[in-house]
Amino acid sequence: MAGNRHDDGRGADPRHGWGAPQGDPYPGAPTGVPEYFTAPHPGPVGPGDQPGHTRAFAVGEQPYGEAPYGGAPYGDQPAYPYGGQDGYGYGYDDGYGQDGYGQAPGPADNVAVYRAGGQAAPHAGGPRLPWRQLLVGMYRSPSATFDRMRDHQVWLPALCVSLLYGVLAVFALDATYDQVVHSAFAVALWAIGGAALGFTLAGGVLSAVTYVLARQFGGDGPWQSTVGLAALISWTTDAPRLLLALFLPIGNPVVQAVGWATWVGCAVLLTVMVRRIHDLPWGKAAGAAAVQLLALLVLIKLPTLG
Repeated sequence: MAGNRHDDGRGADPRHGWGAPQGDPYPGAPTGVPEYFTAPHPGPVGPGDQPGHTRAFAVGEQPYGEAPYGGAPYGDQPAYPYGGQDGYGYGYDDGYGQDGYGQAPGPADNVAVYRAGGQAAPHAGGPRLPWRQLLVGMYRSPSATFDRMRDHQVWLPALCVSLLYGVLAVFALDATYDQVVHSAFAVALWAIGGAALGFTLAGGVLSAVTYVLARQFGGDGPWQSTVGLAALISWTTDAPRLLLALFLPIGNPVVQAVGWATWVGCAVLLTVMVRRIHDLPWGKAAGAAAVQLLALLVLIKLPTLG
């Protein structure tokens, strides 16, 4: 078998046996490799093709012509020859428009999207709660209730509660109660209507300030739910004090204690609401609710509390 025992790179000459031609610098030295590895490559021979020299090629030029075995040229090989972009054949392009498991690529379905503030857990939305469940849920499970009502407006409950609070406030204060009771019907009606409308507007303005501050601090909640829920929290938390004031004097210690306790409860609920609706940390949520809390304290609580 010619060329499998020793070869000098030029192949064997049957006329001269296995000896090397005269002038060969490596006379008859065995190489130990088949002759198809040591045979010269076809093509022009220049100074750069001599042993110990290198040959320069232009950019994009194939040094050995076409790739072996009928494949694409060496420079045109695909970046991922096995159909994968991860080096193991499991990428998103195997020549059939699918990934390595026969599934077309697509966006991930189970990736939680992080909202603007990014401090609270993902919110679990749902259908809008009825009135009774909303008012009870704000105190029994505030976080879950605010999460569920995040994308729903509560204009009608907030408006009704605000008007009712205004009417109740007229009769809960000694000064306004005497004026309404001992005045003509038309005057009393105007006083009650004005108080109800005034408290409704005040609740809307203060709640809007809370919304604006929450957005300034990086919140991303909608304004309808923020304003409506803030008004509901402001008036429902103070309702126990007004109910007691209907039967007890304003200076009664019980009324005073309930007034301070309900203001603290209003502060907690407002902070939780802003945190859940706007996805803010506790500090920023409390800062957004601070203006509304101070206004409620100065305008409503302090005039009646010692």
